Amino acid sequence: MTDKVKYWLELSDYDLDTARAMYATKRYLYVGFMCHQTIEKIIKAYYSYKKNNISPFSHSLSHIAKKGEFYNEFNDAQKDFIDQLEPLNIEARYPSDKERLFKSLTEERCQIILTKTKELQKWIKAKL
Repeated sequence: MTDKVKYWLELSDYDLDTARAMYATKRYLYVGFMCHQTIEKIIKAYYSYKKNNISPFSHSLSHIAKKGEFYNEFNDAQKDFIDQLEPLNIEARYPSDKERLFKSLTEERCQIILTKTKELQKWIKAKL
């Protein structure tokens, strides 16, 4: 495993731990954001692994996976989850409708997002 892959892998693990901490303290806006970051970084690890190159400077999960030519390795449920995570990166940073966003990120929804994030991260790690 290259240093670049390890770098992204370690950051992905760190971000998942941060998402768990945000969930424990009921900071639900940041659960979604950190789950996006977790998946972004594990996708960048996989990109670096597959391409032996620096991943694109992008926060778009699907864009990075498509550039890495592995988007089609995801099943439909994983693609749907990636689509659900995509807006949480931007909305958490620049919430245009803060109240709507806070209402949508309930404890239950955040638990589901966290669980799916762990599952997808584990699935991608198994490919490294």
